[in-house]
Amino acid sequence: MPNTLSDWLSYLESLHPKTIELGLARVAAVKQRLGLEPGFPVIIVGGTNGKGSVCAMLEAILAAAGYKVGCYTSPHLLHYNERVRIAKEQATDAELCASFEAIEQARGETALTYFEFGTLAAMQCFIAHRVDVAILEVGLGGRLDAVNVFDADVALVTSVDIDHTDYLGDTREVIAFEKAGIYRAGRVAICADGDVPETLRDHAATIGAQLWRIGHEFGFSLPDKGGLGWVSAQWDFFGPRGERHALPLPALRGAFQLNNASAVLAALDALHDRLPVSMAAVRQGLAGVQLAGRFQFVPGRPQLILDVAHNPHAARSLAQNLANLPPCPHTYAVFAMLKDKDMAGVVQLLAPHVDTWLVAGIDAPRGASAEELADVLRQAGVRGEIVCFSDTAHALLHACDVAGENDRILAFGSFYTVAQAMAARGVSM
Repeated sequence: MPNTLSDWLSYLESLHPKTIELGLARVAAVKQRLGLEPGFPVIIVGGTNGKGSVCAMLEAILAAAGYKVGCYTSPHLLHYNERVRIAKEQATDAELCASFEAIEQARGETALTYFEFGTLAAMQCFIAHRVDVAILEVGLGGRLDAVNVFDADVALVTSVDIDHTDYLGDTREVIAFEKAGIYRAGRVAICADGDVPETLRDHAATIGAQLWRIGHEFGFSLPDKGGLGWVSAQWDFFGPRGERHALPLPALRGAFQLNNASAVLAALDALHDRLPVSMAAVRQGLAGVQLAGRFQFVPGRPQLILDVAHNPHAARSLAQNLANLPPCPHTYAVFAMLKDKDMAGVVQLLAPHVDTWLVAGIDAPRGASAEELADVLRQAGVRGEIVCFSDTAHALLHACDVAGENDRILAFGSFYTVAQAMAARGVSM
């Protein structure tokens, strides 16, 4: 068997003929052989965008409340260990290797994908460490995603938009049904999308889940101080357990973070009897939460912003965030995407905020070449120069060379893009 984590990951990538193969039968069979039955509350987080932010806020608040939290997210940026965190510390190489070895011995002839191996390994680590609560982020969809082999005590869908159409369908209604598959009968099912698709509502009703919708069963408001149009830097929450006032804005930047934060507080309300959380812990968690690659500002000049936005829904949020920043002389976009994404849709939304496009290729099976992206930009009629580079690191180096100290560099388009930009600038997690 492999000896190092790097060797294990290479081995797992080679095991299954498909990177993604949705379905629960295989992973459920191996889960049963391993006896992976969590004796602690499980929170499952799905949605098109916002999953990482919600997981980070839940982790920060629950940790501030004194709980040992297991958190499983994907993909990683720099190191695989980022995916599995226990008490806010990344799992060690030795722990992950031991879990992978146990799964390999238990699976027999059952083929598992890379993500399925990782999901089982994460839960095995959480059970071994006797965590108080586990937060599991859906990898793709929900209904047939590997994390759904575990029953959620509360399940949360952050948003529903068009993405992964090859696997989930090409309408919000079809996609919403897939995402609603993480809901469970008799348990709280949260939706933080202001426009709740009918299929999600119907599925929750059919199985007997308790659906809580933003703007209905829970939500938020920003007080208008004195009627003068000046909005407070604090916000108020309402939910099934009452109102909370004068909450700090989440430390995560972004136009939709109050939707995410409201859903987080609703989830904590749903688990209050098992995991009580004080308002002090809520405030501490919201004020201190961190998440790399989501409208992340890297210290120094020129200003560098990293964002993993990779679909139109996320690009719309990124565009709004950029519009709210003070103006700058020139904005350079270091841009790379996967070719199975809506490249034209993303470009259309970001084009008004970019002066020069530094386009890079992604060396991965689904990666778009710089020339393919440049063609999309030309067809969109973007203003400004388009320059092609072999990879993100060279594009970022060029941007740093030509940008003035008051200019802005935006590196975005995928997790690959942000990871390579972080590595090139020596940014750690």
